[in-house]
Amino acid sequence: MSYLAVKHLHMTFVAMSGLFFATRGLWMLLDSALLQQRWVKILPHIVDTLLLASAFALAWMSGQYPFAQGWLTAKVLGLVLYIALGTIALKRGKTKPVRIAAFIAALLVFAYIVGVAVTRQPTLF
Repeated sequence: MSYLAVKHLHMTFVAMSGLFFATRGLWMLLDSALLQQRWVKILPHIVDTLLLASAFALAWMSGQYPFAQGWLTAKVLGLVLYIALGTIALKRGKTKPVRIAAFIAALLVFAYIVGVAVTRQPTLF
């Protein structure tokens, strides 16, 4: 598979992951029973696994790696923060205000990660 094809797959999984996270966050805000559906609990893991697999493939194909490239390091660290905040927003937050704050923060971190990917600048300036 070509680099360009993998890159487009990766961007597709980024969009799917972000849209699905935003949707689940909206359902959390609305106290929707949809969050308890089995497919809602499984699908994000499948999409995110494919997202990470495509990221590893891109790194390998391009010879660019986190901790060697500043912008990739920023993306990886941002991803860790995004996962932690997303977990608080959708599962571990004890109160609704905590979940809402974590959800907003996770969306901002997601936007940061996308910005870093587009600009290849960890500071976005």
